[in-house]
Amino acid sequence: MVTSRHLSRRLSDGIRMAWKRALSYRKDQWTFDDYPTVVRKQSFDGVPDDMAHESRYWARILGWRIDETAPTKTEALTKLRKLYEIRRQLRIENGESIPRPSAKVPIQFASRERIKAHEELAGDFIHRVLQLEWALITDESSLWDFTDGQSIKESQDRIFLIYGVAVYDVEGGNMAAIIQRIATERGR
Repeated sequence: MVTSRHLSRRLSDGIRMAWKRALSYRKDQWTFDDYPTVVRKQSFDGVPDDMAHESRYWARILGWRIDETAPTKTEALTKLRKLYEIRRQLRIENGESIPRPSAKVPIQFASRERIKAHEELAGDFIHRVLQLEWALITDESSLWDFTDGQSIKESQDRIFLIYGVAVYDVEGGNMAAIIQRIATERGR
């Protein structure tokens, strides 16, 4: 159901995007401040305050689908700015152009080459470790992506119990690296 509040936000976002787009033609190099952003307070009905506090504010670059959450508006914008800089640098390194402010940037999925090399093991991992029917895992997926902000130690312990492979030292809990290590250890 579309509410008047929802329509008002869409109209406001559309105006913000049109304004930033018009301003973008004044220069050919853009910074974070040239992009249309929104910060909104999220409602967490039925969620304990201590859990909702960490992501109370949601910030987004409109059109680019870059989002961050934080306990305060200022922190959400600071995190969003950092993520923008990372994404901007990645585009430069990959030889991609920097999108004009307000341009709608399509979602790009990360490579799955490392995961595809061990497709059967990845499926088993999803069922037994993540305890899910299915999941999209890319070469950049992390155990953190499946924890709801909790520790990844429980998943690491489960990996050790199921596969007999210790992965506590895998940087960032990268699942492609974990699955590769499991495959290597099991192949010995």
